[in-house]
Amino acid sequence: MNWTNGCFFILFYKLLRNGQKPKTLERTKGETGRTQIHRTKKRKNMGSEKQGFIWLSGLLFLNILALSTAEVLYYEFFLQESQFTKLCSTKSILTVNGSFPGPEIRVRRGDTVFVNVHNQGNHAVSLKWEGVKDSIDGSNELIQPGRNFTYEIELEDEIGTLWWHATSAWAAATVHGAFVILPAANEDYPFPAPTSDQTIILGEWFREELTEANQTIAPGSADAYTINGHPGETYGCSNDTTYEMQVDYEGLYLVRVINAIANETMVFGVASHSFTIVGQSGAYSRRSFTNSLTLAPAQVVDVLLCANQNVGHYYITARPSSGAHITNGILRYTTTSSLI
Repeated sequence: MNWTNGCFFILFYKLLRNGQKPKTLERTKGETGRTQIHRTKKRKNMGSEKQGFIWLSGLLFLNILALSTAEVLYYEFFLQESQFTKLCSTKSILTVNGSFPGPEIRVRRGDTVFVNVHNQGNHAVSLKWEGVKDSIDGSNELIQPGRNFTYEIELEDEIGTLWWHATSAWAAATVHGAFVILPAANEDYPFPAPTSDQTIILGEWFREELTEANQTIAPGSADAYTINGHPGETYGCSNDTTYEMQVDYEGLYLVRVINAIANETMVFGVASHSFTIVGQSGAYSRRSFTNSLTLAPAQVVDVLLCANQNVGHYYITARPSSGAHITNGILRYTTTSSLI
Protein backbone atom coordinates (compact mmCIF):
# COMPACT_ATOMS: atom_id res chain seq x y z
CA MET A 1 0.00 0.00 0.00
CA ASN A 2 1.51 3.27 -1.08
CA TRP A 3 -0.52 6.24 0.13
CA THR A 4 1.31 9.51 -0.46
CA ASN A 5 0.65 13.25 -0.33
CA GLY A 6 -2.08 12.87 2.26
CA CYS A 7 -4.48 10.55 0.39
CA PHE A 8 -4.49 7.98 3.18
CA PHE A 9 -5.18 10.70 5.71
CA ILE A 10 -8.14 11.94 3.65
CA LEU A 11 -9.72 8.50 3.88
CA PHE A 12 -8.74 8.17 7.55
CA TYR A 13 -10.32 11.53 8.40
CA LYS A 14 -13.54 10.76 6.54
CA LEU A 15 -13.87 7.44 8.32
CA LEU A 16 -13.39 9.04 11.73
CA ARG A 17 -15.82 11.82 10.87
CA ASN A 18 -18.43 9.19 10.00
CA GLY A 19 -17.85 7.43 13.30
CA GLN A 20 -16.11 4.42 11.79
CA LYS A 21 -12.98 2.77 13.06
CA PRO A 22 -10.00 2.79 10.66
CA LYS A 23 -9.93 -0.98 10.57
CA THR A 24 -13.13 -0.96 8.51
CA LEU A 25 -10.91 -0.23 5.53
CA GLU A 26 -10.12 -3.93 5.51
CA ARG A 27 -13.73 -5.09 5.88
CA THR A 28 -16.53 -5.47 3.38
CA LYS A 29 -20.27 -5.35 3.64
CA GLY A 30 -20.28 -9.08 2.98
CA GLU A 31 -17.97 -9.72 5.90
CA THR A 32 -19.98 -7.70 8.38
CA GLY A 33 -23.11 -9.49 7.18
CA ARG A 34 -21.89 -12.90 8.40
CA THR A 35 -22.92 -13.28 12.03
CA GLN A 36 -21.22 -16.22 13.72
CA ILE A 37 -22.88 -17.56 16.90
CA HIS A 38 -20.95 -20.11 18.96
CA ARG A 39 -23.16 -22.36 21.05
CA THR A 40 -20.59 -24.16 23.22
CA LYS A 41 -21.87 -22.40 26.36
CA LYS A 42 -25.33 -21.05 25.84
CA ARG A 43 -25.40 -18.83 28.92
CA LYS A 44 -22.24 -16.97 27.98
CA ASN A 45 -23.37 -16.44 24.42
CA MET A 46 -26.86 -15.13 25.11
CA GLY A 47 -25.59 -11.54 24.86
CA SER A 48 -23.94 -12.09 21.49
CA GLU A 49 -27.04 -13.91 20.19
CA LYS A 50 -29.19 -10.98 21.25
CA GLN A 51 -26.81 -8.55 19.56
CA GLY A 52 -26.84 -10.67 16.43
CA PHE A 53 -30.63 -10.70 16.39
CA ILE A 54 -30.77 -6.92 16.83
CA TRP A 55 -28.18 -6.45 14.07
CA LEU A 56 -30.07 -8.72 11.65
CA SER A 57 -33.34 -6.98 12.49
CA GLY A 58 -31.73 -3.63 11.74
CA LEU A 59 -30.38 -4.96 8.44
CA LEU A 60 -33.83 -6.25 7.48
CA PHE A 61 -35.35 -2.86 8.36
CA LEU A 62 -32.78 -1.06 6.19
CA ASN A 63 -33.52 -3.38 3.26
CA ILE A 64 -37.26 -2.78 3.63
CA LEU A 65 -36.61 0.96 3.84
CA ALA A 66 -34.42 0.83 0.74
CA LEU A 67 -37.09 -1.05 -1.22
CA SER A 68 -39.74 1.41 -0.08
CA THR A 69 -37.79 4.23 -1.76
CA ALA A 70 -37.26 2.28 -5.01
CA GLU A 71 -38.38 3.91 -8.24
CA VAL A 72 -39.49 2.81 -11.68
CA LEU A 73 -37.42 4.28 -14.52
CA TYR A 74 -37.83 4.20 -18.30
CA TYR A 75 -35.22 4.30 -21.05
CA GLU A 76 -35.65 4.42 -24.82
CA PHE A 77 -32.97 2.73 -26.94
CA PHE A 78 -32.88 3.16 -30.72
CA LEU A 79 -30.68 0.71 -32.61
CA GLN A 80 -29.49 2.52 -35.72
CA GLU A 81 -26.67 2.67 -38.23
CA SER A 82 -24.33 5.63 -37.69
CA GLN A 83 -21.24 6.95 -39.45
CA PHE A 84 -18.04 7.15 -37.39
CA THR A 85 -14.53 8.21 -38.37
CA LYS A 86 -11.57 6.66 -36.58
CA LEU A 87 -8.06 5.68 -37.69
CA CYS A 88 -8.50 8.19 -40.55
CA SER A 89 -11.32 6.25 -42.19
CA THR A 90 -15.12 6.39 -42.00
CA LYS A 91 -17.48 3.46 -41.75
CA SER A 92 -21.03 2.64 -40.70
CA ILE A 93 -21.54 0.92 -37.34
CA LEU A 94 -24.57 -0.23 -35.39
CA THR A 95 -25.15 2.02 -32.37
CA VAL A 96 -27.69 2.75 -29.67
CA ASN A 97 -29.00 6.32 -29.89
CA GLY A 98 -26.18 7.17 -32.29
CA SER A 99 -23.39 6.94 -29.71
CA PHE A 100 -20.35 4.74 -29.20
CA PRO A 101 -20.28 3.49 -26.50
CA GLY A 102 -24.01 3.47 -25.95
CA PRO A 103 -25.98 5.43 -23.33
CA GLU A 104 -25.42 4.82 -19.65
CA ILE A 105 -28.26 3.55 -17.49
CA ARG A 106 -28.05 5.11 -14.02
CA VAL A 107 -30.40 3.94 -11.27
CA ARG A 108 -30.44 3.11 -7.55
CA ARG A 109 -30.40 -0.18 -5.71
CA GLY A 110 -33.77 -1.92 -5.80
CA ASP A 111 -35.18 0.14 -8.69
CA THR A 112 -37.14 -1.36 -11.57
CA VAL A 113 -35.99 -0.38 -15.06
CA PHE A 114 -37.90 -0.62 -18.33
CA VAL A 115 -35.75 -0.37 -21.46
CA ASN A 116 -37.74 -0.09 -24.70
CA VAL A 117 -35.46 -1.09 -27.59
CA HIS A 118 -36.48 0.03 -31.11
CA ASN A 119 -34.59 -1.76 -33.86
CA GLN A 120 -34.11 0.74 -36.67
CA GLY A 121 -31.10 -1.14 -38.02
CA ASN A 122 -30.77 -3.78 -40.72
CA HIS A 123 -30.17 -6.85 -38.56
CA ALA A 124 -31.99 -8.70 -35.79
CA VAL A 125 -30.39 -7.98 -32.41
CA SER A 126 -30.98 -8.80 -28.75
CA LEU A 127 -29.38 -7.33 -25.62
CA LYS A 128 -27.76 -9.05 -22.67
CA TRP A 129 -27.68 -7.52 -19.19
CA GLU A 130 -24.44 -8.61 -17.56
CA GLY A 131 -24.62 -9.11 -13.80
CA VAL A 132 -28.39 -8.75 -13.35
CA LYS A 133 -29.49 -11.55 -11.00
CA ASP A 134 -33.18 -11.68 -11.88
CA SER A 135 -34.17 -13.48 -15.08
CA ILE A 136 -35.28 -11.12 -17.84
CA ASP A 137 -38.09 -12.16 -20.16
CA GLY A 138 -37.19 -12.02 -23.83
CA SER A 139 -33.44 -11.73 -23.29
CA ASN A 140 -32.85 -14.67 -25.64
CA GLU A 141 -35.18 -13.47 -28.39
CA LEU A 142 -34.02 -11.39 -31.33
CA ILE A 143 -35.60 -8.01 -32.01
CA GLN A 144 -36.28 -7.94 -35.73
CA PRO A 145 -35.67 -4.81 -37.84
CA GLY A 146 -38.64 -2.45 -37.61
CA ARG A 147 -39.82 -3.96 -34.32
CA ASN A 148 -39.35 -3.07 -30.68
CA PHE A 149 -39.18 -4.92 -27.38
CA THR A 150 -39.27 -3.70 -23.77
CA TYR A 151 -36.97 -5.32 -21.22
CA GLU A 152 -38.18 -5.25 -17.62
CA ILE A 153 -35.25 -5.34 -15.20
CA GLU A 154 -36.05 -5.77 -11.51
CA LEU A 155 -32.96 -5.06 -9.44
CA GLU A 156 -32.46 -6.82 -6.14
CA ASP A 157 -29.26 -6.27 -4.14
CA GLU A 158 -27.00 -5.49 -7.10
CA ILE A 159 -24.84 -2.46 -6.37
CA GLY A 160 -22.01 -0.72 -8.21
CA THR A 161 -21.42 -1.27 -11.91
CA LEU A 162 -22.91 -3.70 -14.42
CA TRP A 163 -23.12 -3.35 -18.19
CA TRP A 164 -25.24 -4.27 -21.17
CA HIS A 165 -24.33 -5.35 -24.72
CA ALA A 166 -25.64 -7.00 -27.86
CA THR A 167 -25.58 -10.79 -27.64
CA SER A 168 -23.85 -11.35 -30.98
CA ALA A 169 -20.10 -10.68 -31.10
CA TRP A 170 -20.17 -8.50 -34.22
CA ALA A 171 -22.86 -6.18 -32.82
CA ALA A 172 -21.46 -6.14 -29.27
CA ALA A 173 -18.26 -4.48 -30.55
CA THR A 174 -20.21 -1.19 -30.85
CA VAL A 175 -23.52 -1.86 -29.07
CA HIS A 176 -22.72 -1.73 -25.36
CA GLY A 177 -22.91 0.60 -22.38
CA ALA A 178 -22.67 0.92 -18.62
CA PHE A 179 -25.39 0.06 -16.09
CA VAL A 180 -24.61 2.04 -12.93
CA ILE A 181 -26.44 1.17 -9.71
CA LEU A 182 -26.05 3.79 -6.98
CA PRO A 183 -26.87 3.18 -3.32
CA ALA A 184 -30.55 3.65 -2.41
CA ALA A 185 -31.57 7.17 -1.45
CA ASN A 186 -31.17 6.44 2.27
CA GLU A 187 -27.91 4.51 1.94
CA ASP A 188 -24.25 5.50 1.98
CA TYR A 189 -21.21 3.93 0.37
CA PRO A 190 -19.32 1.54 2.70
CA PHE A 191 -16.23 3.65 1.99
CA PRO A 192 -15.55 7.41 2.03
CA ALA A 193 -17.92 9.24 -0.29
CA PRO A 194 -16.15 10.07 -3.58
CA THR A 195 -15.92 13.57 -5.01
CA SER A 196 -17.56 12.17 -8.15
CA ASP A 197 -17.62 8.99 -10.20
CA GLN A 198 -16.48 8.27 -13.75
CA THR A 199 -17.23 5.33 -16.03
CA ILE A 200 -14.49 4.04 -18.33
CA ILE A 201 -15.35 1.48 -21.00
CA LEU A 202 -12.50 -0.29 -22.77
CA GLY A 203 -13.52 -1.11 -26.35
CA GLU A 204 -12.11 -2.18 -29.68
CA TRP A 205 -12.25 -0.81 -33.22
CA PHE A 206 -12.10 -2.55 -36.60
CA ARG A 207 -11.42 -0.85 -39.92
CA GLU A 208 -13.67 -3.32 -41.71
CA GLU A 209 -17.42 -3.34 -41.19
CA LEU A 210 -18.55 -6.16 -38.94
CA THR A 211 -21.62 -8.14 -40.02
CA GLU A 212 -23.49 -11.30 -39.05
CA ALA A 213 -20.72 -13.23 -40.81
CA ASN A 214 -18.44 -12.26 -37.89
CA GLN A 215 -19.96 -14.65 -35.36
CA THR A 216 -16.73 -14.75 -33.37
CA ILE A 217 -13.89 -12.26 -32.98
CA ALA A 218 -10.41 -13.70 -32.61
CA PRO A 219 -8.12 -12.27 -29.90
CA GLY A 220 -5.75 -9.65 -31.29
CA SER A 221 -7.79 -9.01 -34.44
CA ALA A 222 -8.83 -5.46 -33.53
CA ASP A 223 -7.11 -2.61 -35.36
CA ALA A 224 -7.25 -0.38 -32.30
CA TYR A 225 -8.49 -0.23 -28.73
CA THR A 226 -10.53 2.62 -27.32
CA ILE A 227 -11.23 4.34 -23.99
CA ASN A 228 -14.85 5.52 -24.01
CA GLY A 229 -14.77 5.38 -27.80
CA HIS A 230 -11.50 7.36 -28.20
CA PRO A 231 -8.52 5.60 -29.84
CA GLY A 232 -6.00 8.05 -28.42
CA GLU A 233 -2.83 9.28 -30.07
CA THR A 234 -0.91 6.03 -30.54
CA TYR A 235 -2.28 4.90 -33.93
CA GLY A 236 -0.75 7.55 -36.20
CA CYS A 237 -3.93 9.38 -37.22
CA SER A 238 -3.87 13.06 -36.32
CA ASN A 239 -7.69 13.24 -36.41
CA ASP A 240 -8.19 10.64 -33.69
CA THR A 241 -9.55 11.90 -30.39
CA THR A 242 -8.16 11.17 -26.92
CA TYR A 243 -10.22 10.48 -23.81
CA GLU A 244 -9.63 12.94 -20.99
CA MET A 245 -10.62 12.75 -17.31
CA GLN A 246 -10.40 15.93 -15.24
CA VAL A 247 -9.74 15.80 -11.51
CA ASP A 248 -9.23 18.21 -8.62
CA TYR A 249 -6.12 17.94 -6.49
CA GLU A 250 -6.76 15.62 -3.50
CA GLY A 251 -10.18 14.71 -4.88
CA LEU A 252 -11.36 11.13 -4.37
CA TYR A 253 -12.90 9.51 -7.47
CA LEU A 254 -14.91 6.34 -7.92
CA VAL A 255 -13.80 4.97 -11.30
CA ARG A 256 -15.91 2.24 -12.90
CA VAL A 257 -13.81 0.25 -15.40
CA ILE A 258 -15.57 -2.09 -17.85
CA ASN A 259 -13.76 -4.42 -20.24
CA ALA A 260 -16.16 -4.60 -23.19
CA ILE A 261 -13.58 -6.25 -25.47
CA ALA A 262 -14.36 -9.75 -26.73
CA ASN A 263 -11.73 -12.40 -25.97
CA GLU A 264 -9.11 -9.96 -24.68
CA THR A 265 -7.74 -9.56 -21.17
CA MET A 266 -6.91 -5.89 -20.72
CA VAL A 267 -4.39 -4.12 -18.47
CA PHE A 268 -5.46 -0.67 -17.31
CA GLY A 269 -3.52 1.95 -15.36
CA VAL A 270 -2.88 5.62 -14.68
CA ALA A 271 0.74 6.81 -14.51
CA SER A 272 1.97 7.55 -10.95
CA HIS A 273 -1.45 6.71 -9.42
CA SER A 274 -2.70 3.65 -7.56
CA PHE A 275 -6.17 2.17 -7.10
CA THR A 276 -8.20 0.90 -4.18
CA ILE A 277 -10.53 -1.86 -5.41
CA VAL A 278 -13.96 -1.52 -3.75
CA GLY A 279 -16.30 -3.50 -6.00
CA GLN A 280 -16.56 -6.01 -8.82
CA SER A 281 -19.39 -6.96 -11.17
CA GLY A 282 -22.28 -5.50 -9.22
CA ALA A 283 -21.16 -6.10 -5.64
CA TYR A 284 -18.90 -4.52 -3.05
CA SER A 285 -15.63 -6.38 -2.47
CA ARG A 286 -12.86 -6.59 0.07
CA ARG A 287 -10.66 -3.53 -0.14
CA SER A 288 -7.33 -4.15 -1.90
CA PHE A 289 -4.63 -1.93 -3.36
CA THR A 290 -2.98 -2.12 -6.78
CA ASN A 291 -1.05 -0.01 -9.28
CA SER A 292 -2.90 -1.44 -12.29
CA LEU A 293 -5.96 -3.51 -13.14
CA THR A 294 -6.06 -6.72 -15.16
CA LEU A 295 -9.58 -7.28 -16.46
CA ALA A 296 -10.82 -10.46 -18.10
CA PRO A 297 -13.34 -10.12 -20.97
CA ALA A 298 -16.66 -8.72 -19.66
CA GLN A 299 -15.17 -8.03 -16.21
CA VAL A 300 -16.08 -4.87 -14.29
CA VAL A 301 -14.03 -3.38 -11.45
CA ASP A 302 -14.88 -0.36 -9.30
CA VAL A 303 -11.89 1.47 -7.81
CA LEU A 304 -11.14 4.58 -5.79
CA LEU A 305 -8.52 6.87 -7.27
CA CYS A 306 -7.04 9.67 -5.17
CA ALA A 307 -5.72 12.65 -7.15
CA ASN A 308 -2.72 13.06 -4.85
CA GLN A 309 0.15 13.65 -7.26
CA ASN A 310 1.84 16.84 -8.42
CA VAL A 311 -0.60 18.92 -10.44
CA GLY A 312 -0.16 18.06 -14.12
CA HIS A 313 -1.22 15.62 -16.83
CA TYR A 314 -0.78 11.85 -16.53
CA TYR A 315 -1.26 9.14 -19.13
CA ILE A 316 -4.10 6.65 -18.82
CA THR A 317 -3.21 3.44 -20.65
CA ALA A 318 -5.08 0.35 -21.75
CA ARG A 319 -3.51 -2.57 -23.57
CA PRO A 320 -4.24 -6.26 -24.10
CA SER A 321 -2.20 -8.66 -22.01
CA SER A 322 -0.84 -10.05 -25.31
CA GLY A 323 0.90 -6.68 -25.82
CA ALA A 324 -0.49 -5.89 -29.29
CA HIS A 325 -1.44 -2.21 -29.64
CA ILE A 326 -1.99 0.23 -26.80
CA THR A 327 -4.38 3.10 -26.35
CA ASN A 328 -4.01 6.09 -24.11
CA GLY A 329 -6.03 8.81 -22.45
CA ILE A 330 -5.12 11.70 -20.17
CA LEU A 331 -5.82 12.31 -16.50
CA ARG A 332 -5.80 16.10 -16.27
CA TYR A 333 -5.57 18.03 -13.01
CA THR A 334 -7.63 21.20 -13.10
CA THR A 335 -4.46 23.30 -12.83
CA THR A 336 -2.23 22.28 -15.71
CA SER A 337 1.46 21.54 -15.87
CA SER A 338 3.63 19.29 -18.00
CA LEU A 339 2.59 15.90 -19.39
CA ILE A 340 4.10 13.00 -17.43
